[in-house]
Amino acid sequence: MIRSSLRVVCLSIGWLVFVVTPWALADNDDPIQKQIAELNNVKGNQEAVRKKARELLKDRGAAAKLVKEAGERAKLDSKQFKYNAAHTLALVAYELQQYDVAARFFRICEEQGWALKSRAKIAEGFEGQFGVYARQKKWDEAEELARRVLEKVETQGEDDEEIRLLRPVIGEQLVISLSRQGKVEQALRIVNQLIEDYSPKAFFLEVKARVLQDAGRTEEAIKTLNEAIAEMESAERVNESVKETFVNRMRYLLSNAYIEVEQVEKAAEQLQILLKKFPDNPGFNNDLGYIWADHDMNLDEAEKLIRKAIELERKNREELRKSGDLLPEYDHDNAAYLDSLGWVLFKKKKYAEAKQPLLEAIKLRDGEHLEIMDHLADVHMALGEKAEAIAIWKRALELDATSRRDLKRREEIVKKLKAAEGKSTPSAGKDKDQPKDK
Repeated sequence: MIRSSLRVVCLSIGWLVFVVTPWALADNDDPIQKQIAELNNVKGNQEAVRKKARELLKDRGAAAKLVKEAGERAKLDSKQFKYNAAHTLALVAYELQQYDVAARFFRICEEQGWALKSRAKIAEGFEGQFGVYARQKKWDEAEELARRVLEKVETQGEDDEEIRLLRPVIGEQLVISLSRQGKVEQALRIVNQLIEDYSPKAFFLEVKARVLQDAGRTEEAIKTLNEAIAEMESAERVNESVKETFVNRMRYLLSNAYIEVEQVEKAAEQLQILLKKFPDNPGFNNDLGYIWADHDMNLDEAEKLIRKAIELERKNREELRKSGDLLPEYDHDNAAYLDSLGWVLFKKKKYAEAKQPLLEAIKLRDGEHLEIMDHLADVHMALGEKAEAIAIWKRALELDATSRRDLKRREEIVKKLKAAEGKSTPSAGKDKDQPKDK
């Protein structure tokens, strides 16, 4: 979700004119050009690129200056960046939320992929650009990108089997971009064609299920997910490890889908199956604990699961810290897990204890979420801190709400806020919304 600054132009009259880009006028101590040269010497695969990106991000100020200046230079001469240099700068820019720069460098990666006729590099460049647009919810631009690349695949893939293999990859992302814009019928037509054209069908049945769920057709999504499991389990010439990984993912998606239609026991059953296989998976522990807490079920066991998730995630961070692979800004507890802990304590009427993890959660970048703020406001109300609750609800209403679930939560917050301000009947603490992806 990566040279020469002196260009020689031969004129037809037989003499040379040197066209010098602005930074070439500087002396050999130009620090940005030196860094670009260093990045051009990065050798190896994706892991080498990610390692270099992490190294640069240890000094975010210097990294921000580098990608901003490199991005300007790329406008004038993109060919001075080798593939790994462009990929590294794209990853760093994305992390720093310099999305225009990230998209520019991912586009350079894609273009170099075409030049090399490298399916992997084209895919990396395309998926990077798509990820930038998705992060910003610019689904119309994501659709335009997918259509552009797909058209090029159709043209250049006529005589190149490797390039043709990109068609389903790009097609899947086109479906997603259409679905997120509410163009459901277009998305379904394309994904149904992918199901017909490619095997195993299970992979595209998963994509279809996501479209159906986006459209609020959750019962159909559940049926499609179960169909995907059956298709994969019976598929021939598919590695058993791939099968198992796919089925596990379908079970996780099913747990979320079942919650949407209030089939709590079935949702919990899917997570329990996964926990038997992966007892030390923090996400599965957290999700099952949250589902039970949110529906006032098995509260003591729910709390144990959530606390276990937090401890497991801390151990994982410790390992990353030791290996040097953890950036300082990510060295904190998971906001969603802290929210789960606060919510289960709220459900157990331990309001004072519930407040602290929720306060910690909203301080984090991924903690500015409607649901987390709603939970904190409910705790404030339970403690008699009405002014604080009102302030949090108002802050929550300033956040973007685009998904159906967030829009539903927003409506509930509006009702609670009116109630707190004496304009309607109080409803704090009565929330039965489904859990977010944690």
